[in-house]
Amino acid sequence: MPIATKIATVVATPPYWEDACKHLMKKDRVMKRLIPQFGDTCLQTRGDAFVTLARSIVGQQISVKAAQTVWDRFALLPKKITAGNVLKLKVDDMRAAGLSTRKVEYLVDLALHFDGGTVHVKSWEAMDDEAIIAQLIAIRGIGRWTAEMFLIFHLMRPNVLPLDDVGLLNGISKSYFSGDVVSRSDAREVAAAWAPYCSVATWYIWRSLDPLPVEY
Repeated sequence: MPIATKIATVVATPPYWEDACKHLMKKDRVMKRLIPQFGDTCLQTRGDAFVTLARSIVGQQISVKAAQTVWDRFALLPKKITAGNVLKLKVDDMRAAGLSTRKVEYLVDLALHFDGGTVHVKSWEAMDDEAIIAQLIAIRGIGRWTAEMFLIFHLMRPNVLPLDDVGLLNGISKSYFSGDVVSRSDAREVAAAWAPYCSVATWYIWRSLDPLPVEY
């Protein structure tokens, strides 16, 4: 589940959000109950591809609270978080911020890809979801889950279903199966009613677990 934050940086919101909510409330009984609970809040993007991916790497395999703490410490190291600035940081300083040795390596590799122009940022808008995922997972430390978070939180793609996300599976278990353990197959069946707005439904499932908006 992505890092939650109390600071909402409104850079852009999805143009499809209102239509998506109407669709989901019509097609799904749980969404009909959930969506009105959260008013006008919706998915937001910071508009910075490098920062979004860096935050996702920091948040891997640790709690939401721990991820936020580490990110806040790391973000104080450079004057501004850019690929070039990250490459100038000392490993010891990054480790002191709470990053594991492996996450330091991942962040450096990410910075090298961006600084060297080996990721094709300007081409992403014209590429389909799977093509972007294939490009991103070539970077060390970025797997399918991280790439899917990027599709949702940076590119704001409307129909991403991150089946590797523990928060999504837990939320589906709680809201649809009375707390029983659910499989990826179970989740996929539930999400059949969400298409073509699986990203939006996933966002509301996350909100059902944590009332703070999730963002990267």
